[in-house]
Amino acid sequence: MRKMFLSLAVLALVASPVFAGQFNKVVSVGDKAPAFSGIPASTKTGGDTTLSLADLKEDVVVLVFLANHCPVVTAYDDRIVDIVNEFKGKSVKLVGVSVSEQEVDNLDAIKTYIKKKGLNYVYGSDLTQDIGRAYGATNTPQFFVLDKDRVIQYLGALDDNQNETKVTKTYLKDAINAVLKGDSPEVKETQPKGCGISIRKK
Repeated sequence: MRKMFLSLAVLALVASPVFAGQFNKVVSVGDKAPAFSGIPASTKTGGDTTLSLADLKEDVVVLVFLANHCPVVTAYDDRIVDIVNEFKGKSVKLVGVSVSEQEVDNLDAIKTYIKKKGLNYVYGSDLTQDIGRAYGATNTPQFFVLDKDRVIQYLGALDDNQNETKVTKTYLKDAINAVLKGDSPEVKETQPKGCGISIRKK
């Protein structure tokens, strides 16, 4: 009887984990990436477009949650641009999304921000915040690396220091390189650090 009780308790813990990942309460490495579609977005040429996961055909997709008003995002702008440039010509696509309701983060503001900062990737605004809920987004910037089967292989920070001169660990770059080779990243999850994301309860 006691063994049966313990077995049921273990099954309950497996079926209903308190946390999905070490730092993410919703998704974890190995999960199928939540689908998203029709998110209004813009590009460096100022062209209107939409972001849909199904439309992204690259072997590696990097999704990053951003917010124009966030000073930590500003500190990482150049590094994100550098990541895109470094993997240019390879089957890698980085896309940015804001779920902020602040006016400075709306699509019109994003278009201005893209031009001002010279951003070289598609950047969208999801005012429904559905994508933020689906991915358990808590901070900006926060990164998710998806493989060709759209399974999450890495989630967390770009690197280990907001001050670029003090960076010793390049988590995002290492994860992308590993997934391109068909390997699992050595570091699969890190704690995202930056401005908090406020998401409405549905």
